[in-house]
Amino acid sequence: MRSFLKLDAYYQKGELCFDCYRWEEEPNYKGILTQNYSLYSYNQFLKELIAKYKYRGDYVLAKIFASEIEKKIKEMKPNYIIPIPLSEERIYERGFNQAEALILEAGFQSTNILTRIHSEKQSKKSRTDRIHLPQVFHTTAQVTGKVMIIDDIYTTGSTLRHAARVLKGIGANEIISITIARG
Repeated sequence: MRSFLKLDAYYQKGELCFDCYRWEEEPNYKGILTQNYSLYSYNQFLKELIAKYKYRGDYVLAKIFASEIEKKIKEMKPNYIIPIPLSEERIYERGFNQAEALILEAGFQSTNILTRIHSEKQSKKSRTDRIHLPQVFHTTAQVTGKVMIIDDIYTTGSTLRHAARVLKGIGANEIISITIARG
């Protein structure tokens, strides 16, 4: 959910931000993700903080976000809390999965049912490239009910929606997500 307080009316379509509205116009992604809730807007301070957390391995920074994530998880009451997975190569580079750390530090167990194929970093791609990527997530599990996906940054929504599409395909009725920041 993007705060409409600072968002020009031009970028709103009813209760959707323009980005979510555009995703709903994509036939393969229509109705896939019910809602994303980002804790904060992505600014220079958060950019530096997340870079330190994500790329420089400062795991303890997950604790900064724990109480807000805990509150949203309790409020939304998902049946499953699923971190966006990293490829084995990224886990090796970073030493931990930053999305899973957010779940654990908030006091919950993560449901690690998605795997990810290694690919070029998303940050190096344009919005169009991200939207039209081949599916990088896989699973052999089944789920039911409400599923919550956790990730660090919502930039274009591509990562969340690709994961949500797989989860919808294995039985999720409703898929929501939480991210630290919204770009």
